[in-house]
Amino acid sequence: MIQRMSTLLLRTLRDAPADAETASHRLLVRAGYVRRTSAGVWSWLPLGKQVLDNVTRIVREEMEAIGGQEVQLPALVPREVYEATGRADEYGDLLFQVTDRKGARHVLGPTHEEAFTLLVRDVVASYRDLPVIVYQIQTKYRDEARPRSGVLRGREFQMKDAYSFDTTEEGLDTAYRLHRAAYQRIMARLGLDHRIVAAVSGAMGGSASEEFLAPAAAGEDTFADCPACGYAANTEAVSFTAAVPAADAPGPTAELETPGTATVGELTARAGVPASAVLKNLLVKVDGQITAVGVPGDREVDLGKLAEHLAPAAVEMVTAEDFAARPDLVRGYVGPQGLDVPYLADPRVAPGTSWTTGANRPGWHAVNVVCGRDFAVDRYLDAVVVEPGDPCPRCGAGLRTGRAVEVGHIFKLGRRYTDVFDADVLGADGRPVRPLMGCYGIGLSRAVAVIAEQTADDRGLCWPAEVAPADVHVVAAGRGAAEGLADDAATALHRAGLRVLLDDRAGLSAGVRFADAELIGVPAIVVAGRRAAERVVELRDRRTGEREEIPLHEALARLAPGAGAGSAEAAAGKEGSAESVVGSR
Repeated sequence: MIQRMSTLLLRTLRDAPADAETASHRLLVRAGYVRRTSAGVWSWLPLGKQVLDNVTRIVREEMEAIGGQEVQLPALVPREVYEATGRADEYGDLLFQVTDRKGARHVLGPTHEEAFTLLVRDVVASYRDLPVIVYQIQTKYRDEARPRSGVLRGREFQMKDAYSFDTTEEGLDTAYRLHRAAYQRIMARLGLDHRIVAAVSGAMGGSASEEFLAPAAAGEDTFADCPACGYAANTEAVSFTAAVPAADAPGPTAELETPGTATVGELTARAGVPASAVLKNLLVKVDGQITAVGVPGDREVDLGKLAEHLAPAAVEMVTAEDFAARPDLVRGYVGPQGLDVPYLADPRVAPGTSWTTGANRPGWHAVNVVCGRDFAVDRYLDAVVVEPGDPCPRCGAGLRTGRAVEVGHIFKLGRRYTDVFDADVLGADGRPVRPLMGCYGIGLSRAVAVIAEQTADDRGLCWPAEVAPADVHVVAAGRGAAEGLADDAATALHRAGLRVLLDDRAGLSAGVRFADAELIGVPAIVVAGRRAAERVVELRDRRTGEREEIPLHEALARLAPGAGAGSAEAAAGKEGSAESVVGSR
């Protein structure tokens, strides 16, 4: 295939969009791959659609290799099926909702666990029909409050979601391993640097959850890994459980006047108390009930991790109105002693540990407040932000942390959805059997952005060969002989089975063409320029920046070695005129 830029729906930009915060956002727009339609909604132009299709093809091939069967479910799903599983409330405002002319309510599917369960329930009758893996490649919808980072986090996105159905735990284990291995092959073919990390399942539910995270500065996920034992996890899944040994026996509790010290920083500066000795108490509402969360003063509460621990309960911050309704809760001076709300605490707030904390009256703190003596913890849970150097849950060595983008997620759903919809099949003994499910997702449009994030340089995009929109970008850097040689090269490369992007646009300088070639990021660039009359081209490697001037037939033999030297020379015009080669298009 030859794509001629003179007729291609493409407009490159010299400047990035003003709201672009990430490299992929800037470059995909500048290079003419995507174009913003509205907040969080993107149009894919021809070059971008080709990259997206290449990513999709790789995923489809690997899914078919493990026996996956592709289906296409509707994006418009009755709301009642999400209500049946409780996910209508769990997703809340993230759901796009539609009411038809008859008043029936529908949802634009964010994921399709319910729909797949109903499909298999209606089609599969017997254990003999299982195991089965079904998947789809489809547009998903989530009403993000702050869509950002281009196609990394949009309201509409392309996703592959797959589901396995088995009658035994062993079968589910097998399906999980198949998908895990397939995802590793997919990441390798996409050229993605990635980490497989322990994770939480979120609104999907289930267990044995692992994420495929791609390290990137633009990432919204934080992962931790251990250089000593290889442990890796999303920080929301990292759990610190070791008890902190008690120090010397503390004295009795006493109160200390500390005006103007409503924050840990102010208390540390005024009273000389180290932050690590302060017990910080964050107030949240759990399904509407005010609850306190106690953590050491030198740590921050990870609200995402807290929400995961308390799911499916809704977690939100308290408001000024909540404080006004509860005069016993003194903003900035809350302490756990005598507190009349449920009290959750980090494991570091261990029995016997002594703290400086709020005295529950303005301008006062209490010292020597001892866990287990002066206050009780209703429930321990690890809800602090993981920091570099925290102990590895597996071996105790110091953890490292990094930013990453979630590209894939696999987990075992068990019977959460088959239980809701009574999705039984007939077992071998003639009795009903309830299948076990696994769920396996990959963000396809997100993968495009992540590849761009990881491979781009200061000149533009730099696609891996298997996902690039073309194999070779041919540039005519001049008129007359240069244009003719560029046409010859494009035709010969096309005949050799390569995908070719030909810059034959009129009225542009060589500098503009070169800049666009580097911005667009095709792996190999062939330039027909100053030595066109000698049938010599410049061959450029987009990734390394290496350049070499060689005869066209040698360039063809190098780019398409399967064509053979004789075929390359013939295609390059050695055995026919340039006019005849060009005229055969």
